[in-house]
Amino acid sequence: MKNITIGLQHVLAMYAGAVIVPLIVGSSLGLNAEDLAYLVSIDLLMCGVATILQAVSNRFFGIGLPVVLGCTFTAVAPMISIGSSSGITAIYGAIIAAGLFVLLSAPVFGKLVSFFPSVVTGSVVTIIGITLIPVAMDNVAGGAGSEDFGSISNLLLAFGVLLLIIVLQRAFTGFVRSVSILIGLVVGSFVAVFMGKIDTSSLADAALFKIPTPFYFGAPTFEVAPILTMILVAIVSLVESTGVYFALSDITNRKITEKDITKGYRAEGLAILFGGFMNAFPYTTYSQNVGLVQLSGVKSRNVIYIAGAMLIAIGLFPIIGAITTLIPKPVLGGAMIPMFGMVIAYGIKMLSQVDLKEQENLLIIACAVGMGLGVTVAPDLFGKLPEQLQILTDNGIVAGSLTAILLNLFLNVVPHKMKREQPERSQSIAS
Repeated sequence: MKNITIGLQHVLAMYAGAVIVPLIVGSSLGLNAEDLAYLVSIDLLMCGVATILQAVSNRFFGIGLPVVLGCTFTAVAPMISIGSSSGITAIYGAIIAAGLFVLLSAPVFGKLVSFFPSVVTGSVVTIIGITLIPVAMDNVAGGAGSEDFGSISNLLLAFGVLLLIIVLQRAFTGFVRSVSILIGLVVGSFVAVFMGKIDTSSLADAALFKIPTPFYFGAPTFEVAPILTMILVAIVSLVESTGVYFALSDITNRKITEKDITKGYRAEGLAILFGGFMNAFPYTTYSQNVGLVQLSGVKSRNVIYIAGAMLIAIGLFPIIGAITTLIPKPVLGGAMIPMFGMVIAYGIKMLSQVDLKEQENLLIIACAVGMGLGVTVAPDLFGKLPEQLQILTDNGIVAGSLTAILLNLFLNVVPHKMKREQPERSQSIAS
């Protein structure tokens, strides 16, 4: 029962993020209500499949950590652009090609693990948490663009949920503490009913059961420009995922190797590939669930298998998904604050292992976190760059992560390599 409850927490933690992508993409491409409903359902189902693929650890794929996968936000703008110019079938041709690329090139990317020391991974995890906080704050206020944005009732509801979670964490241990997020969501939603913030009319139109159909939107088409764009999106997603891998390895006290990273990348490649076949999305690890692992203290993969099965069930039974959408945004926002904040806290913990007496490390952290936060608060900063480059710059996580990786190469890796080579050359000359 405990594993089922915590598995449900994982589903609720990532649900809003998973659903918003198909809603944005589908509505931007002008899909009708039936097609949009299918897009949401198949996305949730494939989130479950992708999560199980990653949690499983065998000789070929799966990182074997308590990680949850969902559709990547990095792909939203490229998918809309590809669909608008080349049609929706070109989106899925590009996703399939990107999945194959990641699957086949995983060993190459796996060898890059040495370029992710604590100064890089700690910076990346910290940036991930920082860039998620604005999402939580928007939900606390009622959701960006809502008529009652920032109303007293929304704030009271959100901070009431946050206070309840804090009290449960402080007053209890064991099971109650591990499900504090879920209790906060349930109690908050119950209170929201009496505040008139829950509308159940959408349940009447929800289908009870629906079988997914491969190539629902037609046979995929393969065009060079969309394929290159989606491959770039996939590479960027791997950078984000790497930070999550290391954060979870730290939480679970399990050291991950180059082979583990490679298997994790392969699992993501499979998830992207299957997403293209089922007319869903590219998938990546969800950082919001990292904080939940730490808050709950439950690190078992059995919980993740249960969460994956729940997502598959929600995808097959749209009525279940419709029920979970009733949770008001302020309630979600109140629960997001400690979850996203815990990601920041773990990033700081990882940075505590770095030699901060070295000016180079301080400079890497300063520039990486500064760039990640800067792009988050000023998303139009690089708006005039070519679209292909904007994939690397319009997301705070990506911009900050790439900054950390490149600066570590420039300030640490290359100088250290040159220092090692210099004595070798001196010895060679002397001999």
